[in-house]
Amino acid sequence: MKFIFPQNYNFNHRLLGIFDTSTIIVNGIWALFVFCFLNLFFHNLNMKIFLFIILVFPVFLFSIIGFNHENILYVFYYILKFMKRPKIYLYK
Repeated sequence: MKFIFPQNYNFNHRLLGIFDTSTIIVNGIWALFVFCFLNLFFHNLNMKIFLFIILVFPVFLFSIIGFNHENILYVFYYILKFMKRPKIYLYK
């Protein structure tokens, strides 16, 4: 069976059809950073689990839901660009 894709079709590799590879990398780096930070400063396992869920789960949900399946790196870039020069977007 042959599948014909149009030339203008944008084919992106995704994990489970949801996550871009860059989103997986950003989520993994954030989770690893939070995990290392919590292991350095807290010794109670319940506190580590609670803070890990509180700090990682919102970013994970944001990467799933997002803005019209926009890449999370682009969203952060647009937010930082807006914070740098907010007048440009408010006048247009």
